[in-house]
Formats: sequence, structure tokens, C-alpha cells
Amino acid sequence: MKVRVRFTKVGKVRWTSHRDVARMWERACRRAGIGLAYTEGFSPRPKVSFGLALPTGHESLAEYLDLDVIEPDLDLVSLPGRLSPALPVGIDVVATAAVPPGADSLQHEVTSSTWVVEVGNHDGLAGRIQDVLAAPEIVVTRERKGRPVTDDIRPAIRSLVLENSLSFELLVQQRGVRPAELLAVLGIEFEDCLVRRTHQWIERDGARWEPISLDATNAPHAGMRAS
Repeated sequence: MKVRVRFTKVGKVRWTSHRDVARMWERACRRAGIGLAYTEGFSPRPKVSFGLALPTGHESLAEYLDLDVIEPDLDLVSLPGRLSPALPVGIDVVATAAVPPGADSLQHEVTSSTWVVEVGNHDGLAGRIQDVLAAPEIVVTRERKGRPVTDDIRPAIRSLVLENSLSFELLVQQRGVRPAELLAVLGIEFEDCLVRRTHQWIERDGARWEPISLDATNAPHAGMRAS
């Protein structure tokens, strides 16, 4: 049985690397008594598959992972209550769901992410946003296989809006743009603001949905930890 888990990562734990978070989940499953399936071979590992890696230092209200469990009748309703106490402060399970047999992986299914950034200084930001949206291309330099390469990130910016905070949606497939790259284009220092992923989206044949549907406001404990 494969189970999909939606969880938060807010507060000080946002500085924990993706690899360390993976270790936290393995320990949490053991503490909660969740039986996981293991890979075969010389060094078996629990079958835990994460979605898109969250950059270190960013918060999220919509992280996902898939667990291959050996319990065919696992109670999904009680699962969040079993797992959250075994995880560090700031990581809370907010929803679980069974994954249909043959479903694609999270890495393959998710097409875009929505982000919200708390920006302290808005001076001139509205004009810079208009410039970005009007630009035919935005070229950035990245390192790939130890060599600098240039990519146009403009096609990956699906929306960019400034209200009380800055929000944007970024494509994640085919060399999508990272939040820090867009912030740099806007003249915003990542270290000076709070960057939070609020949604991940799956889009196919004109339909659009989340891996597990949940309005972030329905998770008050996550919101309080993020404040």
C-alpha cells in the first residue's frame, strides 16, 4: 500500500537540509510503528519517495512524500496523529491519502508551485514586477555539471503579483526557475525575507489539482507555527 502524506515545514526547521529531513521521516516512522517496505540489495533502504526538494531556508505549507507501507489496512485517519508527535517542531502532518496503484511519482506529476514572500521594503518593487512581466526573456547564469550555462527563466514565471506580500507561481519542469533566482532579478535579497511555498500543482488535460487537496487555512496549527 502506498500512502501520500502532506506536511508543513515552518520555523527554525526550515534551515534543515532535504537529506536530514529524509532521515527525520525514517526515524518518525519507526517511532510511530509504521511498517515500511524496503528496497532489495546489499543495503536495503525504506521506500520513502519525496516530491520536489524544498530549498534550504524556505518554509512550506505543502510538502509531500509517498510511503510504501506493509500494512494493507493502515488507518489513514489516525496517521497524522501518529506521525506528527514523532517529528521535529515545525514539521506537522496535515493530510494523508492512499495512492492508486500505477500512479506516477510526485517528481513526475507536479508541474508548478505557488510561493508567497514577505517583503519588508516595497519601494520600486511594483515597477520591477511590471518590467519582469513585460520582458520577452530573462536570462540567468547557472552552473550545470561544473560549467556556467545561461537559461531564459521568463517562460517558467506563470504569475507574479504584489499585494500585502509578493506571490508567484513557477513552473518546475524542464529547468524551471528557483524562487531565489526570481527574487534576485527583482532586486530582493533572499536572506532579508521569508519565502514560503503554499501549494504544489498537478496539471493534465486542462485539469488542475493538488497532490492532496487542502486549503492551507484549514491547518491552523501550521499557520501558528509559521507566524
